[in-house]
Amino acid sequence: MESKITKISGDASFRKFFRLVADKKSSILVVAKKEKYQNLAAYSAINNFLIKKKILAPRLYEHNFKKGFIKIEDFGNLSFHKVLMKTKKKFIVYKKLVDLLLKIQKIKPKKKIKNIVNTPHKVNVYSVKYLQKESDLFFDWYLTLFLNKKKVSKIKRKANKILLESYKSLYFKNFTFVHRDFHSQNLMSVRNKVGVIDSQDALIGNPAYDLVSLIDDVRIKTTKELKKKIYNYYIKKKFKKNNILKSKFLRDFEILAVQRSLKIIGIFSRLFKRDKKAIYLKLIPYTWSILDYRMDSKIFSELKALLEKNIKKKHKKRVLTK
Repeated sequence: MESKITKISGDASFRKFFRLVADKKSSILVVAKKEKYQNLAAYSAINNFLIKKKILAPRLYEHNFKKGFIKIEDFGNLSFHKVLMKTKKKFIVYKKLVDLLLKIQKIKPKKKIKNIVNTPHKVNVYSVKYLQKESDLFFDWYLTLFLNKKKVSKIKRKANKILLESYKSLYFKNFTFVHRDFHSQNLMSVRNKVGVIDSQDALIGNPAYDLVSLIDDVRIKTTKELKKKIYNYYIKKKFKKNNILKSKFLRDFEILAVQRSLKIIGIFSRLFKRDKKAIYLKLIPYTWSILDYRMDSKIFSELKALLEKNIKKKHKKRVLTK
């Protein structure tokens, strides 16, 4: 039997990926040296759950969680990021991705699901504490690149007062399956269908979060007009003519859009400072443009003023360490 193993590009995690080809059949070997359970056992549990709900996710072929590897179904190399980068008809593609999201959001999530070895996996709930922990990454990792700790602490204290109030006011409570990274690079074109990967961090949370992830994807630049079209397409299908729910959902969307952009800037800064992955710094300027756009909401006028007062424009365009 002829076999071949090739290393393939990974993501921002501690995992490594290899394509195995044996007897003309292909699979993906995922290896994790750190956080083995979260990276592998949790991933297999979430995938298994999605597959049972008729969502296309990679099937598990082999596993050894203790040694830190799993072998899963190969969805190929054609991500929807590549599809979107090549086509001029982006809205048509996004409608297909939104339709999948709506299908996923009809699934009744469970707080406990089982992985392949019948071990329970706890699916956490996206609490206010969780939201704050994520947005804190912006202050703890990004601001500390160019501001002293005393000033960062002062900004963080003022900002968190605004952010916590907004998180507590979210209308749509935690009742929806949330992928947490529902963007074009984690959505694969598989046999003319949409396959979902990188789902190990899934939680139960607000339905607006994954829509934010898709629309405000920092790895592909889209116009404000396209962002609005995608949003309106989702809203029309989700709420029909219920204007009250539309209004409440928009507010939740605006809050989580700001929260997610803060989180992402923080994560990219951590990848640079802690993990020596400087490539992610290139994504910060566009993420900042999204954050500034989302802070135009009345909810965040005070937060925007606070950040504009303390963060120079040059630090948004190019991260300069102190």
